[in-house]
Amino acid sequence: MCAAPLRLLTSLGALLQVCGVSIPELEPATAPILFPWRMKGREGLTRVRRAWVIPPIAVSENSRKIPFQLVQIKSDKLPSKVIYSIKGPGVDEEPKGIFTIDPDTGLVFLTTVLDREERSSYKIKAYAVGETGTPLEDPTDLEIIVIDQNDNRPTFDQQCFIGQVLEGAAPGTLVMQVAASDADDPQTDNAALGYSIVGDGRGIFRIDPVTGEIRTVGVGLDRENISVYNLTLQVADLAGKGLSNTASASIFIVDVNDNPPEFTIAEFTFDVTEDMMGAEIGKVTVEDKDQPGTLNWRVKYTIIEGNDQGLFNIQTEPDTNAGILFVEKRLDFETANIHTLTVQAQNWAPLSAVAPHTHLSTTKVIVTITDVNEAPHFVEDPRVLSVPEGWRAGSVLTVYTATDPDITPHQNISYHVQYDPADWLTIDVDSGEVILQQDIRRQSPFLHNHRYTALVTATDDGEPALTATGTLEIHITEVNDYAPVLHPRVSFVCSQSAESEGVIVWAEDADLEPHSKPFHFEIVPEDSQLPQNWTIHLLNDTHARVRVWREISQGTYSLQVRVSDSGEPQMSQLHSLNVTVCHCRGQEECSSGVAAVLGSRVGLSFGAWMVILSSVLLLLFLILLVVVTDWLHRQLHRKGLLAESEDDIRDNILNYDEQGGGEEDQDAYNIDQLRNPDDELPQIPSREKQPIRRDAPFSQRQPRYPREPPTDPSSIEDFINEGLDVADNDPDGPPYDTALIYDYEGEGSLAETLSSITSQASDSDQDYDYLSEWGPRFKKLADIYSAALITFCCWLVPFSCIRILGLILNSISL
Repeated sequence: MCAAPLRLLTSLGALLQVCGVSIPELEPATAPILFPWRMKGREGLTRVRRAWVIPPIAVSENSRKIPFQLVQIKSDKLPSKVIYSIKGPGVDEEPKGIFTIDPDTGLVFLTTVLDREERSSYKIKAYAVGETGTPLEDPTDLEIIVIDQNDNRPTFDQQCFIGQVLEGAAPGTLVMQVAASDADDPQTDNAALGYSIVGDGRGIFRIDPVTGEIRTVGVGLDRENISVYNLTLQVADLAGKGLSNTASASIFIVDVNDNPPEFTIAEFTFDVTEDMMGAEIGKVTVEDKDQPGTLNWRVKYTIIEGNDQGLFNIQTEPDTNAGILFVEKRLDFETANIHTLTVQAQNWAPLSAVAPHTHLSTTKVIVTITDVNEAPHFVEDPRVLSVPEGWRAGSVLTVYTATDPDITPHQNISYHVQYDPADWLTIDVDSGEVILQQDIRRQSPFLHNHRYTALVTATDDGEPALTATGTLEIHITEVNDYAPVLHPRVSFVCSQSAESEGVIVWAEDADLEPHSKPFHFEIVPEDSQLPQNWTIHLLNDTHARVRVWREISQGTYSLQVRVSDSGEPQMSQLHSLNVTVCHCRGQEECSSGVAAVLGSRVGLSFGAWMVILSSVLLLLFLILLVVVTDWLHRQLHRKGLLAESEDDIRDNILNYDEQGGGEEDQDAYNIDQLRNPDDELPQIPSREKQPIRRDAPFSQRQPRYPREPPTDPSSIEDFINEGLDVADNDPDGPPYDTALIYDYEGEGSLAETLSSITSQASDSDQDYDYLSEWGPRFKKLADIYSAALITFCCWLVPFSCIRILGLILNSISL
């Protein structure tokens, strides 16, 4: 309640100060006593000391009357000398130099023009001291208030305002709000702002003069007609009648999807070749009035008819909004040469309710297919075959053919093997018949997991010629073509069945499962005793145990064991298992070799050994006697017509350049006719084939049948010459000086060792007497051969006897 009168008095005092009216100081005698309780004593009232109270001093900004007296301060003390001073902002603090005081009179002056926008008030302190510096009064506060003047124009917060509103918006729709500010005192009309729109746009938009809100007032906002409105805004102080300023406002009309896309033409036609799979064949175009780049403008194309097989696909081109038509799958001219499609266009954004029409635009697209030469193709690719191993060359595997999709013109297809690493196959060029040209071998390094892969090509005769490739996968199946083999073939067991662990045998099969193990072992008896004495039991799939069923006599037994596999059909093989039965003592094993047979464990007495030794010596003596008798007989062999002749007639008829074929040479002249001309010639029995010469290679053909020998001795020369001519010109007969080929006897052969290269007879059967019949030149050679043979026999028989005797004595000593 007291604040208003006090403010009024303060303002009045300040106004008087401004007007230069000084307030007279009340006399002390007439001044009312404000504080009677401070009186001292009863003699009378005493004047109470009070501090300076100076009301705020109002100064108008921009005043040019400089210097300007603001106020005078004066102390009520009456010393001889009073010094006045001021301190604070505008004096000794920034901003300095605005206020000054006369130190003698206490007058305070304004020395510069004030600006309320820089500082609206100043508070300084005044001091009064004596000559000695003694304070006479308490410091007094001086407040200088700067009175505002309308010296600032209002300004917008930004020079260009951006707003937006949907097209077709209803009247009263808020678009945006603008703002401005004024540096003048906001408590006065100098800062009271008013907004307005000047120029165009006032019929469509209105602005609130106080708040600055811009709203629509008209209808028919259409982005397709006007997409942006540029307004000029004005703001003025003094409620719109004072100082003013302007700014611009751009109001953009936001697009709504009120225009559906429309195709530019009702029908599009394109030509495409049938081999253009995955290629672009053409574009369809539309027109959309909505804002480009937005979802209201972007078109989504759909093929709604004519694309049941998914042959075509359409996509939107982002920049032009056109529809690009692609071939999605391979086209076939022979199936259909024209495709009619119905394409529909719609925006990605839903169509607005304010759109003039809501139907979706469609168009027809006619695609014409052009025929081209197409490559043949294999109906079955890859072709998988199962072929048993061991198929022979010349067998037909399959007929692998391709078809040509072109109907006209008719084309021929040729077939070739493109990839055949093992060179197994050949193919008929015209029919595609695949034939084996080599035997199929399972051990081929080109098989992977029992599969063989080959590539076959089919090429048409079109223009240009095209080729298709097919794959042949040949699965080599296992065939049971090997019988199992028994191991080992020789062993030893104890005669005591209780102590014998038997013989462990096993089998191997070159076939793979399931044509190999498990194996079946069976003893095939040769007499009725074997099944009662021997048993065989299966240990696992590959091993079996052969044991003696009862105690039998010692010796070597040949068991016939049949081993069968599990293949289909089953393969089996009979093997001879030679088992030597010997007497065992405790944990000792049977002795092997001759010691087992001839040792003391066998039970033969010394007399039996002497009988055996005598029989061997007698046999050797008989053999020596036969050899000597045969040699003497050959020495006394009858000699023919030429026996007493010193010159052998054969020296005159034999050609030493010819190397005879040995005893099997039947083409030479029979010299017995010269020795015994009166004897009748032996008749050569007719036979179908001539014996093969032993010095001829096996790869050569058999020699021709022998020619008939001449009946007259005078034709011997012609006979020999004719034979030489035939030998020189006969390409089938090998020369006698070629390298001789002999058979190699492998290990385990049942054949006896050959004692000679050309004969299986022993060396003692060789007759070297004919060397002496050839004349004096060969008599010495015949004596050497005969002496060597006798020496060899005489050396061999004693050595053999001594060796056998040593073995017998060694066995007896054991």
